[in-house]
Amino acid sequence: MSAEFLDFILEVVISYLVPILELIGVFIVAYGTIKSFVKFIRSGLNSDDTRVKIDLAETLALSLEFKMAGEILKTVVSHTIEELSILGAVIVLRALLTFLIHWELKMERQTEHAEREHAKIQEKTK
Repeated sequence: MSAEFLDFILEVVISYLVPILELIGVFIVAYGTIKSFVKFIRSGLNSDDTRVKIDLAETLALSLEFKMAGEILKTVVSHTIEELSILGAVIVLRALLTFLIHWELKMERQTEHAEREHAKIQEKTK
């Protein structure tokens, strides 16, 4: 097989795979947002409910991972430095968003854990 034929096959596969990965990311955001909104309503519109925040942040992080996978695949078929620089900027921004969401998740989990420990201590003192 020639290199041109392999490049053609790669471009065809990636041209189908990238939109599928991005669509998966969109579905994850839609599903997770609706699920978190329902939990938020059930919690009595309690904006301090850390579980709702954690669930939504996990959903957003997962969807960004799928979307970033699509962007990385796009770099394989990019042919100009301009395309690569744009894709690089998008990947950096999405990676930064993913990092920030994971950091917020860590903070929310620590808050949730501290609240549970505080509740246990108060339960023992009764």
